[in-house]
Amino acid sequence: MPKVFGFYKIRARTRLTLTALVTLIILVSGALYVQAYNKNKPVYEVPTEKKMAALTFDISWGNKTPMPVIEILKEADVTCTFFLSGPWVKENPEVVQRIKKDGHELASHGYRHINYSTLSKSEIKEEVMKAHKNINEVAGVNANLIRTPNGDYNDHVIEAIHEINYEAIQWSVDSLDWMNPGTATIIERVKKKVHPGAIILMHASDTCKQTTDALPAVIKNLKEQGYELVTVSTLLKEIPPENN
Repeated sequence: MPKVFGFYKIRARTRLTLTALVTLIILVSGALYVQAYNKNKPVYEVPTEKKMAALTFDISWGNKTPMPVIEILKEADVTCTFFLSGPWVKENPEVVQRIKKDGHELASHGYRHINYSTLSKSEIKEEVMKAHKNINEVAGVNANLIRTPNGDYNDHVIEAIHEINYEAIQWSVDSLDWMNPGTATIIERVKKKVHPGAIILMHASDTCKQTTDALPAVIKNLKEQGYELVTVSTLLKEIPPENN
């Protein structure tokens, strides 16, 4: 009997050990989930049922593409958000001022076109504020939105950006115009992938050879689908208060 009792005692202890182990795994998994869920993230889109979308353009270099893009937007009576690199702003002040005059939103694309995840927090802040200063000096605007160069980020990048009262903006619809895949491809991608609350990525740098050809049809299709095209800041106002 002592042996039998000992067997049951051991088995009971094993059950307790297994129960404790499972509980620990659940707790650790839950903690990891919460940690992953709460990681700093940029804004990719806005949760809304309204047919609203933000058309956005990155500009890093060149002076041939921006003005045709601006004229197309004016003709279509559309306002959007331009993410501008700091050096480009200083080199093209008249274009920047025209963007502002037409009612578009001025935002930052940083200073140097490098991956911010390779930088320290202080270096990231310096990059953002150098671009901020250029935009302010040229257009008299205090930008507070940034699309990081190459869309690159990690937790400490977003933390640094938030610490200087900026918001990081990504995209949920990539037109792929930066790849010059063909006008039809750009048009179809935006048409098929747009959704309420979407942030659409396009470019107005000279390296993007097909943007101006595709843009009129992109806008036409979005309007035909019933989308209101707004700036990113206007779209962000649709975020429920509990999610801010």
